[in-house]
Amino acid sequence: MEAARTFLPFVTLGLVGVEYLLCRMARHGAYDPGETAASLFLHLGQRLAALATAGLVAVPLAWVAEWRLFDIAMDSAAAWIALFLGVELAYYVHHLAMHRVRWLWATHAVHHSATRMNLSAAIRIGWFGPATGGIVFYLPLVLLGFPPLAVLGMLAANLVWQFFLHAARAPHLGPLEWVLNTPRHHHVHHASNDACLDRNFGGVLILFDRLFGTFAAAPAGEPLRFGLHGQAGPTRNPLAILLREWRRMISDVRQRRGLRARLAALVERP
Repeated sequence: MEAARTFLPFVTLGLVGVEYLLCRMARHGAYDPGETAASLFLHLGQRLAALATAGLVAVPLAWVAEWRLFDIAMDSAAAWIALFLGVELAYYVHHLAMHRVRWLWATHAVHHSATRMNLSAAIRIGWFGPATGGIVFYLPLVLLGFPPLAVLGMLAANLVWQFFLHAARAPHLGPLEWVLNTPRHHHVHHASNDACLDRNFGGVLILFDRLFGTFAAAPAGEPLRFGLHGQAGPTRNPLAILLREWRRMISDVRQRRGLRARLAALVERP
């Protein structure tokens, strides 16, 4: 486990480098060097921030585990399938909330700021996720009785799958597209076209999007535009990218009058 955590960043950066070279050789304009450099800086900072805020994840998990309703043994395929589906649903709800609650969007917007879709966009992540309470969405699984480490491990595996969803090339995977979240579906999620906003929130599966009405295919005859809605051009300043939505939100909070109005500025839809 520790060996995987040690080498995974190098594998990730290696895959980004390979895709970058392949796109350059094919003259495919999927990479903007300045934007990619900003993504790499943000990735490094996010890794350090995750280490510094690990307690904000570990402590709630350990506390809730003390109050678990059952002891679910992870010694059968059924238990792992149940955990996979539970984490998938929890991620779907968490991801949906990140688009619907401004407090969560302020960090998640960093990931959506890339104007080129490629593997470097996958590692463009905000630094304040643990501090905004994202772990809350996975606590019900621990309360139910799944071991905290198993929940974190399954979530990590889910995120590994999602890394590849950002590939510059998005092949059609046929019937699998009805079940799995694929690069084609995730490109739609990242697009800022009006028909694509707030769609395709799944992690590994696209089933919950189809079930709850948040699925969308790419609009016919309309090229996908990536980046934040209304954003002009590539984003290459890491600190500006990191703080953009936080500054806007804090500014709105300061302008509001009364506690209720200020709280609303934190939780309203972006």
